[in-house]
Amino acid sequence: MAESRKPAYKRILLKISGEALMGTQTYGINPDVLLSVATEIADAANLGIQVAVVVGGGNIFRGVSAKGMDRATGDYVGMLATVMNAVTLQEAIERRGVVTRVQSAIPMSQLAEPYIRRRAIRHLEKGRVVIFGAGTGNPFFTTDTAAALRAMEIGADVLLKATKVDGIYDKDPKKFPDAKRYETVTFTDALRQDLEVMDSTAFALCRDNEMRIIVFNMTNRGNIERVVCGDPVGTVVVKDTDSTRFAS
Repeated sequence: MAESRKPAYKRILLKISGEALMGTQTYGINPDVLLSVATEIADAANLGIQVAVVVGGGNIFRGVSAKGMDRATGDYVGMLATVMNAVTLQEAIERRGVVTRVQSAIPMSQLAEPYIRRRAIRHLEKGRVVIFGAGTGNPFFTTDTAAALRAMEIGADVLLKATKVDGIYDKDPKKFPDAKRYETVTFTDALRQDLEVMDSTAFALCRDNEMRIIVFNMTNRGNIERVVCGDPVGTVVVKDTDSTRFAS
């Protein structure tokens, strides 16, 4: 199947939340979910797409909600959690036959390479999947911001945000049965309606650099391949000169 599809992008940045790796668990990594995600990433890489990944750490530790802990300290612990997820995901992808590298924004040479932009790009050019761990290496910045930043640095064609919902709605679909899903939405409309595509710092970075964002449901098997092949999956956030429209 992978050989018959034609990719729509040359280089992508895939953002996966740590919570997505839990599946139905309340903590940690679900082995079945891990295998499914790793398989989809490997399938995308086998299409000839250069794949970079940023993974969160909320399934292990979320610094922003750590009670009684200094915010900066909590964020640093959260960064370590992202490296744990990155190394675990690396091993799972390599079991699918795709060479993978982890680069950490916090030096830990026994587990990962240090983040070096040119080295990351070279890995991608050689067909290796690159997983960026430890966020930006700074407290007070989310992994959404890390994903946006790395996408700019490596020259990604698109930032793919994998979630548990099938796109962006005009209001909460869990509370409002008449909520409508956007097929495309502009950065300005998303800000005006406070659609919470990602945190404000990450969103502003993407808007200012015209980085296209696609929000899609990663729990549907095969969606990553569909997205990278240009199928109409999820919601596309586009620059303001393009139009906003709802899915039919």
